[in-house]
Amino acid sequence: MRRGQLAAIVITSAVLVGCGGIQIAPKPSLPRALIERIPAKVGLVMSAEQRNYVHSETRSGVPWSVALGEGQRQLAREILAATFGEVAEFTDIDSARNATVQALFEPITEQYSFATAQETGGEYVAVTIRYRINVLAPNGERYDSLTLTGYGTAMADGLSSGEPMEEATRVAMRDAAARFLTQFPETQVAKVLAGGKRLEVSAEDAMRALNAAGMKIEALPIRVSRRINPEWKPAPSAPSLSTPSPAGS
Repeated sequence: MRRGQLAAIVITSAVLVGCGGIQIAPKPSLPRALIERIPAKVGLVMSAEQRNYVHSETRSGVPWSVALGEGQRQLAREILAATFGEVAEFTDIDSARNATVQALFEPITEQYSFATAQETGGEYVAVTIRYRINVLAPNGERYDSLTLTGYGTAMADGLSSGEPMEEATRVAMRDAAARFLTQFPETQVAKVLAGGKRLEVSAEDAMRALNAAGMKIEALPIRVSRRINPEWKPAPSAPSLSTPSPAGS
């Protein structure tokens, strides 16, 4: 990093600390998905914890607050609406239990990690978001669990502000959405729902599914500038979409 860039970032960081740090609330903007919807009615379960999810940490003396809740809720709505014929939304599993749906989807944010411009040599910022999507039968029993990871970068503006980080987060959200939309139709869950069936699972079936080895589709990390700081490394990647063997198999 050039001395002038470092000085600008250090000075700006000091100002941001005095102003209470950086606060962002990224919301995705997804293009229309060109996929064939599965003719099924499903439920989206967004708990209060997920609707109000905020990632907070202090990095290099700068407090960061990333309000992900509303953006994740919007993301889940758009993904399921693009995938299925009809989607009903619920605030918790109890209110969704035994609803007239074929399955319930409960998205959970497992990890949000980022690299600032200061950490990447002043050229870009990077974000990794990992989601777990619990797939439940209408009675609330877990049928499957999907792991989904999105990656995003944005060019730094030289001032270490939140705008590039907000953009990188939106890119990571879109990346995760694209992975789900293209890979979910190949899962056993999708095939059951496409056949017009409701998900059903017994306690014995659930135990077998949890203990079984499943299909794994590896995620490819984003491409970044060739002039990156060689000392910085992105967060370890997780499988893009992994599922245990279907219940009852």
